[in-house]
Amino acid sequence: MSFPDLRSFIDRLRRDDDIVTVDVPVDARLEAAEIHRRVIAAGGPALLFTSVTGSDFRLVTNLFGTARRAELAFGERPLRLVRRLVELAETILPPSLPALWGARDVGLELLKVGTRTVPAGPVTERVTSTLGLDRLPALTSWPEDGGPFITLPLVYTQHPDRRGHPPSPSYGGASNLGIYRMHVHDARTAGMHWQIGKGGGFHYGVAEARGQSLPATVFLGGPPALILSAIAPLPENVPELMLASLIAGERLPQVRGHGPHPLVANAEFALMGEVPPGVRRPEGPFGDHYGYYSLQHDYPVFELRRIAHRADAIYPATVVGKPRQEDFYIGDLLQDLLSPLFPLVMPAVERLWSYGETGYHSLAAAVVKQRYTREAMGSAFRILGEGQLSLTKFLLVTDRHVDLRNFTATLEHVLARTNPETDLYVLSNLSMDTLDYTGPAVNEGSKGVWLGLGDPVRELPRQFNAATLPAGVTDARVFCGGCLVIGAPPYASEPGAAGRLATDPAFAQWPLVVVSDEPARAAASPMNFLWTTFTRFEPAADIHAAERRIVRNHIAYRGPIVIDARLKPSFPKELSCSPEIADRVTRRWNEYFPSRRVDMGDSERAHLD
Repeated sequence: MSFPDLRSFIDRLRRDDDIVTVDVPVDARLEAAEIHRRVIAAGGPALLFTSVTGSDFRLVTNLFGTARRAELAFGERPLRLVRRLVELAETILPPSLPALWGARDVGLELLKVGTRTVPAGPVTERVTSTLGLDRLPALTSWPEDGGPFITLPLVYTQHPDRRGHPPSPSYGGASNLGIYRMHVHDARTAGMHWQIGKGGGFHYGVAEARGQSLPATVFLGGPPALILSAIAPLPENVPELMLASLIAGERLPQVRGHGPHPLVANAEFALMGEVPPGVRRPEGPFGDHYGYYSLQHDYPVFELRRIAHRADAIYPATVVGKPRQEDFYIGDLLQDLLSPLFPLVMPAVERLWSYGETGYHSLAAAVVKQRYTREAMGSAFRILGEGQLSLTKFLLVTDRHVDLRNFTATLEHVLARTNPETDLYVLSNLSMDTLDYTGPAVNEGSKGVWLGLGDPVRELPRQFNAATLPAGVTDARVFCGGCLVIGAPPYASEPGAAGRLATDPAFAQWPLVVVSDEPARAAASPMNFLWTTFTRFEPAADIHAAERRIVRNHIAYRGPIVIDARLKPSFPKELSCSPEIADRVTRRWNEYFPSRRVDMGDSERAHLD
């Protein structure tokens, strides 16, 4: 089923008894976000707040906060169509009349793709230049956030040379629709968080170099397909509006004549404005999806000119933090949708999976073809050169079948096959995800690739039998076969502890040792291990070994490989609710939900064990 707008999806959730209305007054500063976090931690319903302090509009959150709701929002049609396209790509060449006739179903579907102009739409029921951003129920989610943020903005921009401009990998495609958080500075301005590698940022870079402002239109709400398309890591030459139309199964209705761009007719809001050249303001801090604060940095500024909105508009928002939050369910659904395409784009890559528990960019794993010696490394380079995958920090690669979604099985599979002297690569002085603060500076860091190819070469140890722990080691826990998690002094007390422990004979039989501030927490579950390990280390700085040698200009690592995943003094703080807000939400819980039992989850732990 396709939903033409946000409220048709909300109506379906009402029929399914999967949304709860909160009618009592709730503060958009910290309180609403903590309610959301406790509900999502318990696997609870979507939330519609009808009385948000200081705002004239209703607020809806947690729309996609379970796998079921995410799948419902976007339907089975996109995956079915992608699989059909892949099937055709494999069978239609060379083209023949019977093959083309057999593909007529897809041809008919593609005739529905695109946009269409309509004379009016719900989004233009109110068009005003007096309504300010400060009247929107934008959330302040965490105590040290720099202010309220618009967290589900669908930011639409066009290349300054859009007329007649072919899509370019250097400067971005002709148009871009992306979700870039917006820090509400005041009634008329908001920070525009264009990270590296983002299409809207490419457009702005071209405009700014010419001394021009870049027109921008920010949609809030609309068809769920529009949200999925804005998040999808599409190639620069694939318009997101076309993907939204493909998912929805119909041409996307647009209204013209109200601003610099056509407006999505069924959106809840359209914020029309521009981003001037040479203007920067401090943006952040912001509690981000890595589970820590992203810090304050200077970013471009969106200047509001007009707002179009439905008369009874509903403002959609999300909250991010420690896993799993709403973005996790959308991210995994996107991987399911796009994974059949990977072998078309990268023919030697059979399967690929990024781990949402690490923030997605911190860790991925791949099954690739190894038809000749070291072909697998060529596939690794191919992955690390592909769009948003280029921000992957650490990549596990094998050529034998393994269920990549099962991280424990995947790690054991690689550890049983690897020879770290030839199979572990650390690539320094590269770009890194803007939100990952493990590197030496923002946007800077390194990557690691670890191969585990062919048949197993070792039996993995599964028990740690040392009679005494080495000096400074506070605890030792087996995470899985071949991987040991140990406690060590804080980094500030002994920065070199990981290097020292790598040479200790007690760990000589373990292919991988992770040094942690909290080994019990890290080893408690795969989710815990993924989050506490891969969000807290940078390959070039934090990988150690019993011995390192230079062989043909390659660093050969003799195991064990030791990852220093201790918190470093420069790292941002882990996200945590303020005691005052936590007490308020606990006290008011039954007031929020007087007519229905809604379970209260543990927002501090989220889904971690």
